[in-house]
Amino acid sequence: QVQLVESGGGLVQAGESLRLSCTASGDTRNIHAWGWHRQAPGKKRELVAGYTTGGDTKYLDSVKGRFTISRDDVRHIFYLQMNSLQAEDTAVYYCNVGVGWPPSSYWGKGTQVTVSG
Repeated sequence: QVQLVESGGGLVQAGESLRLSCTASGDTRNIHAWGWHRQAPGKKRELVAGYTTGGDTKYLDSVKGRFTISRDDVRHIFYLQMNSLQAEDTAVYYCNVGVGWPPSSYWGKGTQVTVSG
């Protein structure tokens, strides 16, 4: 079991930045994939950024060059740095990890990001 808690969401103006954090606890030794997803009202949840222990990193096309995923393995926290935010980035952001084999997926409860202007 892994528990995930997001933080760092909020209300910002277009062009500003936010950094989201996801703190993992529990069976963190067997995490092999980390990701940030988002869901805007009336839309499907989509992968924003993610990577695996194999080194495969992916970004949603619309956030490439603006968002960066990173992690602190010592403190079991991973981050989503979001720069040059746009109104279209407004959504609830969820962190997600893949654990073990066959893989189990765990999700945080989400944090709201609202970009005005």
